Amino acid sequence: MSTAPTPDLSSAEWPSLAGRLLVAMPGIDDERFEYAVILVCTHDDDHAMGLRLDLPAPGVDLAYVLESLNVSHHGATGRPVLLGGPVEPERGFVLHSDDWFSDETSLRVHGGMAVTGTRDALAAMGEITGPARSALVLGYAGWDEGQLEEELSENIWLTLDADADLIFDEDYAGKWSRALALLGVDAANLSSHGGTA
Repeated sequence: MSTAPTPDLSSAEWPSLAGRLLVAMPGIDDERFEYAVILVCTHDDDHAMGLRLDLPAPGVDLAYVLESLNVSHHGATGRPVLLGGPVEPERGFVLHSDDWFSDETSLRVHGGMAVTGTRDALAAMGEITGPARSALVLGYAGWDEGQLEEELSENIWLTLDADADLIFDEDYAGKWSRALALLGVDAANLSSHGGTA
């Protein structure tokens, strides 16, 4: 009996997805990512890191976080804090438009967006002169070498170009179905059983 060749999951077959969105397929076998929309911030041969965009932290808003850090919060009242993923949930990241950028600490993602993991970005969120669009995200989603590529080959995720309006809007409950709509997919027509052809 012969065995099928192991697929080549190198970066030559899977170019970097940094700056793209991952949209979870129905039936994903990890309940932490059901109906998830994730912005991939970094992706190379060794690892991938992304921020989930559709899951507000219950009972926490940006004003509360800024007040607890003694940071001013002009206009931050009521803005939610997002749960970015299960890895390091105590660590905060500011996902923001790149009209505010720190050469020392910010990472350009794509399409006019950046990520900063330092207090100065939080302070900027509370200022009128801060980034035009921003979100505070706690934790992140991470993949080891080849893990994301394997999940893609198993049709666990759909991918699409990042869309700043989708990323920063606050209709979190509808974000997954709207991401699918950008791909021309009606969520009602998706099967909960993935697979390969």
